[in-house]
Amino acid sequence: MSTIAESTLQRPIDRWFASYSGDHQNVTNQRIHVICVPAIAWSVIALLWCIPTPGGWLRAGAWAGLAMVAALLFYYKSSRALGYGMLATFVLMALATRWLHDTYGTMTLLWLAIAVFVVAWIGQFVGHKIEGRKPSFFTDLTYLLIGPAWVVAKLYRKLGLRY
Repeated sequence: MSTIAESTLQRPIDRWFASYSGDHQNVTNQRIHVICVPAIAWSVIALLWCIPTPGGWLRAGAWAGLAMVAALLFYYKSSRALGYGMLATFVLMALATRWLHDTYGTMTLLWLAIAVFVVAWIGQFVGHKIEGRKPSFFTDLTYLLIGPAWVVAKLYRKLGLRY
């Protein structure tokens, strides 16, 4: 018979989180990640938003929408609760991105997204320098998807919710 701890690690998402958490033990690094991971996720959405769509039959943001749907399928398959949390996160990010795009234009959004992307990645690498470990995605690129879900799961735990 397996223990409760072992049985909770049966889901792939729990194994991903356990491994990811192993690379993020330092409190300062965790705090940096809680800020920088969502910032990077938003910047990728914003960068994709800026890619022109062919022939005008798709609206601005279509590429970002497709990427968010693909990521949501991964999250929802991993955990319904995380899928819903990431859906809420993506909706808020998409609304903010659309507002920025409609208010300031594509070029301003593009430069803002590039700046946020660069600054947030610098923050990530500073956090890993403090941690003394390399970023998880150097091992497996799937960790680029795990990071945002890890932040949502961390919020769920803080709120006493299960994922």
